Amino acid sequence: MLELAGIIILGILAQWVAWKFKIPAILPLILIGLFVGPIAAEYLSADGSKWIEPIWNGKKGLFPGEGLYYFVSLAISIILFEGGLTLKRAEIKNVGPVITKLITLGSAITFFGAGILARFIFDLSWELSFLFAGLVIVTGPTVITPILRNIPLKKDVSTVLKWEGILIDPIGALVAVLVFEFISVGGDSGFTKTAFMEFGKIILFGTTFGFTFAHALAFAINKKLIPHYLLNVVSLSTVLLVFVESEVFAHESGLLAVVVMGMVLGNSKLENLKELLYFKESLSVLLISILFILLAANIDIDDLMLLYTWKTVILFAVIVFVIRPLAVFLSTLGSNLKLNEKLFISWVGPRGIVAAGIASLFGSKLLRQGVAGAEYITPLVFMIVLGTVLLNATTARRFAKLVGVFLTKSEGILIVGASKISRLLGHYLHTNNRHVVLIDSNERNIQKAKELGLEAITTNIYSDRLMDNIELNDMGYLMALTGNPDINKYAINKFSKQFGENGSFRLVTTNEMLDENNNPREGLFSHTDDFSALIELTRRHPSIQEIDLKDKEHYESLIKITNEDKDIIPLFIKDNEDELHIISSYNMEVDKIEDGFQLVYLGKPFDVEKV
Repeated sequence: MLELAGIIILGILAQWVAWKFKIPAILPLILIGLFVGPIAAEYLSADGSKWIEPIWNGKKGLFPGEGLYYFVSLAISIILFEGGLTLKRAEIKNVGPVITKLITLGSAITFFGAGILARFIFDLSWELSFLFAGLVIVTGPTVITPILRNIPLKKDVSTVLKWEGILIDPIGALVAVLVFEFISVGGDSGFTKTAFMEFGKIILFGTTFGFTFAHALAFAINKKLIPHYLLNVVSLSTVLLVFVESEVFAHESGLLAVVVMGMVLGNSKLENLKELLYFKESLSVLLISILFILLAANIDIDDLMLLYTWKTVILFAVIVFVIRPLAVFLSTLGSNLKLNEKLFISWVGPRGIVAAGIASLFGSKLLRQGVAGAEYITPLVFMIVLGTVLLNATTARRFAKLVGVFLTKSEGILIVGASKISRLLGHYLHTNNRHVVLIDSNERNIQKAKELGLEAITTNIYSDRLMDNIELNDMGYLMALTGNPDINKYAINKFSKQFGENGSFRLVTTNEMLDENNNPREGLFSHTDDFSALIELTRRHPSIQEIDLKDKEHYESLIKITNEDKDIIPLFIKDNEDELHIISSYNMEVDKIEDGFQLVYLGKPFDVEKV
């Protein structure tokens, strides 16, 4: 009981440390696991035992026999399902081919490159070398996501890394399983035919089970067949059912099944999706905390001493600095990604929980089978995991700045509220090549925004989850446009630092509108128009107009007209380079107006005679 409670307490402590210092949680988790496991056994325990013993050894331990690996498998299935829920088809319209090549061609390059390296550097058998190679193919969402959260990047770059990290996990697991089976059967001549049959079964059952159960669960949720208080636990049990059933029909197809299930659910019109995602995310954090400590603690000091050689440094350096860039550059040939973006993707390739979990499983099984050299598998993979995480966690931000992919000035616009006026403004900004994201708790408003081709997120403004969304890394302007003044003020106070570095604005309240002396500095558009006025004008004149400006005097005369005409509300000034400048109600004066500038406004066309 003490060991189990200790793992949970230490795991959550590591998660807090990771949050505090903005590093992937896997780093402190593995270090804690090594400390309470092999280090404690060698240097701190009087009887030479580990403080936390993952496998029962006759005296102490948490899991008997294969129990640890069953727990690892089930936990990984939940983690990958949660990752699949976050994958949206709309994200990859620009980089879909790049992601496809990375998880196919890139995986093949890593597999053969790392396999050849392990063979000649550590003198392992070809079978063990390629088993190691299959395990280090993967990059995990558990380590990629924390890195991306803390670095403002162009959306295409973060999308490529996020999708690769989730989709490549089942691919790496599949390759590793095929190599393991080859070793187990002794590599006989009939293996090739068997391997192709197993590969086909894994693809067939994995995709079929994942797709079918995803639609069945979505149907049950939307038809209210599951009571609200059972929604999360039913979903969890369904994920475990899909994983286990798929494994029964085709060994190691379970990971593919849960990723497919997550992707299908994440892209379906599913009620309560956000609530489901919050629950799975919390569960994933707990499982990750437990898993990494257990797996690291399961390593012995003798295993670690195998790595105390210059060969380890060479293997790590070539995999990270040669093979990974080669795989990325060949996979991105002909894409729209720039050289600096390819360099950054090449640099960021940390390995995660799937590599560590399967390495521990296969390494121990091969040791029991007496396979020569099997003792290298687990420590070598953990070395790659820990090394890549440490490298990327400490250097990714600096490297992003060095190669020029770090967004020093965020130009994206986050609009709080997805009402008709927000959708109208968002559509105009989107057509003027601005990255716009609308957020709202009203699913109907969000759906209407998506039908206009806008990026929109259903979320609660009071949720801290919004601040961890890597899709909002390039937000530099914040516009609070809801009909609730308290929500608008809350959004400005809470999110202006993170999402409004270039400007945070909100609509004036009705009381502020009626008081000439109460015009807030963050006031948006017009001091004489609140949300109701904007909505009413949108109902009468649902269009955004542009009118050419001649000079500053011309602009001031037009603003005077808008103050008198309630059918016109000024919004932006567009300059000669098509840059849009938000008009503030606090100060509608501008420093410079040149011929070719335009006034962007909501409402009816200007009366030509007055202009």
